[in-house]
Amino acid sequence: MESILEAAGLPATSKEQPGKVLDGLKSYWGVRSTSYSRQNIEELNNWKKDVWRELILQYAPQKEYLRVLDVGTGPGFFAINLALAGCRTSAVDVTEEMLEHAKENANAYGAEAEFLLYDGEHLPFADGSFDLVVSRNVLWNMEKPAGALAEWRRVLTSGGRMVYFDANWYLYLFDAEQKARHDAAHENYRRRYPDAVHDKIGSERARFLENIARTLPLSKEQRPQWDEDRLREMGMEVVKVLQNAGDLVWDEEEKTHEAATPLFMICAEKR
Repeated sequence: MESILEAAGLPATSKEQPGKVLDGLKSYWGVRSTSYSRQNIEELNNWKKDVWRELILQYAPQKEYLRVLDVGTGPGFFAINLALAGCRTSAVDVTEEMLEHAKENANAYGAEAEFLLYDGEHLPFADGSFDLVVSRNVLWNMEKPAGALAEWRRVLTSGGRMVYFDANWYLYLFDAEQKARHDAAHENYRRRYPDAVHDKIGSERARFLENIARTLPLSKEQRPQWDEDRLREMGMEVVKVLQNAGDLVWDEEEKTHEAATPLFMICAEKR
């Protein structure tokens, strides 16, 4: 019987199928775009909007006027939030459906931001175009994450910074101890929130994304140590690592659900 990944035209185990993994991710996030947009709108309408904004700007270059790039903007939460704070904001995503939601959301909130389609590898901007690059839960999706970081560095001006957030979302597929923590956290979530929809994206879509994650290099890496090592190798100064950024930006239900996968923040500066 063919796997979900194979049914989508993706290899069940092979790593080397140029374009196929990206196509699978675009398909997944295209389907997810509507529900993810609703989630972003909720964040723009509650306490999270201000907390996220203050956290990012705390570690941004201290300039009166910031040129910001949001990589993997999705429905536009970071781009809209920072545009409303007075930043000149550009945003990219590989998924057309996400960009459509981002444009609609920006219009609804009166936020001026530029939204561009991105091929997942080469940013459509000149060297030194931005003071700040931000992203959330994006780098783990990359087939060439070190190359992505190099692109983020390229478009930063001297003294510019990256501030990005991610987690070891799929390390449990490769690490037995992490699998035990993952299962225990989800069981605890079921006990504490018995009426909640535990698998919010649906079991079939969850398995689809799991199978894609098996092919992605960062699924098996210990992060944020991997990130720190790569950033230093490319000459970036690691300014700050927050191991538990989720404690600041997640509500209690999210903290319970993601107890085994704490959200980390990296701030790094281009020398």
